[in-house]
Amino acid sequence: MYLKKILGGMLSGSLFLVAFGLQARTLNLSNAEDQVAADRKIQCSTKDEKPVYYTWSGAAWSRTQGTPDRKLFRVEGMNVRQCISVEDRVRGTGWRIVSREIMLYLDPETEEVLETWDNPWTGETVDVIHVTNDPVNSRSANFAISEDGKVRTSPIRIEGDKFFLDFVIPLFYTNPLAGDYQKYVGNYYHAVEIFNFSGDVKELLDDRTDSVSPTIAWVRVAPWLPWMGMGGREGLMYFSATGQKLSGWRQMPDVLKREINRNYREYRNPPPADDKRRNQTSWTFFKQVIESRK
Repeated sequence: MYLKKILGGMLSGSLFLVAFGLQARTLNLSNAEDQVAADRKIQCSTKDEKPVYYTWSGAAWSRTQGTPDRKLFRVEGMNVRQCISVEDRVRGTGWRIVSREIMLYLDPETEEVLETWDNPWTGETVDVIHVTNDPVNSRSANFAISEDGKVRTSPIRIEGDKFFLDFVIPLFYTNPLAGDYQKYVGNYYHAVEIFNFSGDVKELLDDRTDSVSPTIAWVRVAPWLPWMGMGGREGLMYFSATGQKLSGWRQMPDVLKREINRNYREYRNPPPADDKRRNQTSWTFFKQVIESRK
C-alpha cells in the first residue's frame, strides 16, 4: 500500500511536469526567429515535408479602353506545398517552399470547366489552357537575418484577435514568348500579384501549433492570357479571388478534386523536398504546348 502511494505520487508529479512542460509558449513577433516561425505557419507548416493545401475561388475580368469591363471566366485554383528547413552557417535555420498549382477557367454562367472559348474580340474559338504550374518554388529561403546581415522586421500586423499579412509581388521580366530584343522594342512580361492573409492571433502565436488556417485574398493584374490569341490588342485582365488553407485533401472543392483525379493526379502531392527545377508559369507552359504542336 505504501509503495502504491509512492508510485501514485510519482505518477501525479510526472503528469504535472508533463502538463507544465506542454504549456503554450507565445511567439514574440518582435523576435526575428519567432517572426520566421510565424510566417512559416501561415505559408505551410513548421513540420518539414507536411503537405498543405490552399484553394481560392473568384473571377477574371477584361479591361479595354472606352468599353465596360467584361467578366470572362470563373476561376477555381489550388496550391499544394510543403516547407523544408534550410541551414546556413551564418544566417541559421530558415525554410523554403516547394509547391505546384492549378487554376481552372470556368464558364462565368454555367461554371462548367471550359475546353474551348469563343473570343469575342477576334471571333475565333480557341483551346483553353488551364494553369498547371509545376513547380512554383521559393526562389530563396527565408531567414531571420537577410543576405546583407540585417535582422528582419515582421510584415505581420495584429489588430485585436486577428493577424494580417499583406504583400505585393511586382512582375517584370523577359517574356518567354518574345524575341531577343525586348530591351529595344519592349514586350516584357509586366504584371502584379497582391496577397492578403488573415487569421486568428492565438492560433498563430501558440508555439504548440505547427500551422494556422488563414483566409486569403488574391488579386492579379496582367496581360491577356497567351492562349486567348489576342495579339497586340490593347487591354489587360484582372483577377480577384478569395480562399483559405485547408485541413487536408478531403476539403478540396469538388470541381478541383474531380479534375485533379481525372487529369492531374500528381497535383495531389507537393513536389519532392529537393526539387531543383526552374519554376513554371502560364507563359512558359504555353510555349511548351505550342512547340509540341509544331
